[in-house]
Amino acid sequence: MSGAPGVVAVVLVTLATLLIGTWGLRFSRTTSDFFVASRSVRPGLNASAIGGEYLSAASFLGVAGLVLTFGVEMLWYPIGWTAGYLLLLVLVAAPLRRSGAYTLPDFAEARLGSRRARAACSVLVVAVGWLYLLPQFQGAGITLAAAIDAPTWVGPVVVGAVVVANVSSGGMRSITFVQAFQYWLKLTALLVPAVVLIGVWMSDGSPGSRLAEAGSDWSLPLATGGGPGLYTTYSLMVATFLGTMGLPHVVVRFYTNPDGRAARRTTLVVLVLLGLFYLLPPVYGALGSVYAADLAATGEADVLALELPRLMVDGVGGELLSALVTAGAFAAFLSTSSGLSIAVAGVLSQDVTGRAWGARRLGGVTAFRLGAVLAVAVPLALALAMPNVGVARAVGLAFAVAASTFCPLLVLGIWWRGLTDVGAMAGVVAGGLGSGSAVVWVLADGSASGWLGALLSQPAAWSVPLAFAVMVLVSRLTPHRVPAHARRFMVRLHTPEVLELDRG
Repeated sequence: MSGAPGVVAVVLVTLATLLIGTWGLRFSRTTSDFFVASRSVRPGLNASAIGGEYLSAASFLGVAGLVLTFGVEMLWYPIGWTAGYLLLLVLVAAPLRRSGAYTLPDFAEARLGSRRARAACSVLVVAVGWLYLLPQFQGAGITLAAAIDAPTWVGPVVVGAVVVANVSSGGMRSITFVQAFQYWLKLTALLVPAVVLIGVWMSDGSPGSRLAEAGSDWSLPLATGGGPGLYTTYSLMVATFLGTMGLPHVVVRFYTNPDGRAARRTTLVVLVLLGLFYLLPPVYGALGSVYAADLAATGEADVLALELPRLMVDGVGGELLSALVTAGAFAAFLSTSSGLSIAVAGVLSQDVTGRAWGARRLGGVTAFRLGAVLAVAVPLALALAMPNVGVARAVGLAFAVAASTFCPLLVLGIWWRGLTDVGAMAGVVAGGLGSGSAVVWVLADGSASGWLGALLSQPAAWSVPLAFAVMVLVSRLTPHRVPAHARRFMVRLHTPEVLELDRG
């Protein structure tokens, strides 16, 4: 009985994903449909889709596991992931939509007038996308192993196959409907069991004292461990606050809005949806400290949300609640993987597959589909080769790389006319090498204590300022490289569409 509800849940989510994607295929006809849904997605639908793709394996499984293992200080992860959208709203959303670009490399080339800057951004989009896809596939393996006792390679393979089928068939237009559905499924999958589990806990006799006896300190405002621990917390905050605006699958969503005003409205709705969702994982972490503390001791904290209903509710009820959580977790992997695959496929189709085989002969849609296959295949192979990287930790590294590269490029490119192509590339390289060294360190299982370990495992606190400083300094040293069209392009970024229509 233990595996049957989980199997049914995974099958139903997979079928629903494929059916909705096939239905959305009816609306996908042009290359613009595949890349940005013809820039016609309204704020409500777009916000739900963003919530669907943004709430990844780290949000659904990782946060609860981190809270169980390390305590309340790990709530900086969801706080940072949500606050990142506030900065995105204030600094980036509307101007980025007005740029008229399809992808981040498109924006870099249009703003800086440099093919080299475009190429550097293309490499970064692919690198960040693959790094972020890695924990999605790993989470899928963990989920199916816990839910139905499947080998760890089954989850990544199933998710990869479904994502390739959906992304290749309908592109952004089709995936928008899928991801919007998956947000509400994920919210329901955590909310309903949480309500039941809180009821069980409240009826379990002296619930407050049981939580206190669990040994977790639920009052810590910042990380323990002296100076390195405090640095780690602040560096995590920098990465999550600033990394959101540099994630390719997040940024590409704002190109799908009709105009800049719709992009801002979308971001406001996203803030509400994320805030609502992130109320739930800490509940699982807190209850886990009472009923599943051994999961942290054995290094299996990532499966807490999946196992807790079975541990707290006996019989069929617990199995059904666990199956519902499994369905939500699988939806998380599918939706985030789909968004990332579209972002990476868009770049690969324009700068790799389309050029390698000839864009005219290959065709825009065909190049996009080949890019989608490549976008999924590489991180899938990495996930199968390295199954033990922590879900939330890998996502945190992706945020650090995005914050150290695309964040400075977007902020300075949108708000400072003096940015030059040489300065932008120098800053991107400096931030990329700095944060990339941490990625190599972690993936290679590097170990170091004290300040060295803190600086290498959480690089954002120094790599982000380094990238900003290098961009400004080198741009100041090369003022003759400021593009001739920079002033005109800046006016375009900051002029509301209604004023342009009135002028017309």
